[in-house]
Amino acid sequence: MPPSDVAKHLQADHDHIFENNRKWAAEQKVKNPAFFDKLSSGQEPDYLWIGCSDSRVPAEQITGLGPGECFIHRNIANMVPNTDLNVMSVVNYAVKHLHVKHIIVCGHYGCGGVKAALTPQDLGILNPWLRNIRDVYRLYETELDQIKDADKRCDRVVELNVLEQCRNIIKTAAVQQSYSENQYPIVHGWVFDMKDGLLKDLELDFVKVLGQIQKIYNLTG
Repeated sequence: MPPSDVAKHLQADHDHIFENNRKWAAEQKVKNPAFFDKLSSGQEPDYLWIGCSDSRVPAEQITGLGPGECFIHRNIANMVPNTDLNVMSVVNYAVKHLHVKHIIVCGHYGCGGVKAALTPQDLGILNPWLRNIRDVYRLYETELDQIKDADKRCDRVVELNVLEQCRNIIKTAAVQQSYSENQYPIVHGWVFDMKDGLLKDLELDFVKVLGQIQKIYNLTG
């Protein structure tokens, strides 16, 4: 494609987004004339969503939530490393200032980040990020090595990674202290299946896991 055609194509992509935006804004005003007055007055979401950056897993669309109902953070493979100031700041702000009632870690089957972590090769700048997923495999090596089918093994790593990221959230002072004072937030682990569009609840027992974690990571004092 000639450079001039590439430039036209990119500009058309850009313009298409703004056209969609204008249509969306007009539709909201028709549905609810006070929509943008409410939207601009502040946010009080009940949910914090920590999901994968994958473009096929849009939080609001798959949950049916609208603007202002869900505080969202996304990164590769829905990770919550305690050394990542980005995600730690999101958790802290959501709990201490927005007072969310639920924190959801949502992974998805077929996650490219998980597949990359299971690939035994040097991936450059991704190495330190993916090492967190490789550590999950190390923790559950005995179980995972018994799964002979590579796709099923990857799916199980997706689930276990979600549960470990939930534990990382429960280890934070913000969550422990808020739950001690208010009985919220509750932490949930979910997985999205692109094959049928449904969410799977991994049924994390928040109270039980909190009790186990606080034997070592009790930060309520």
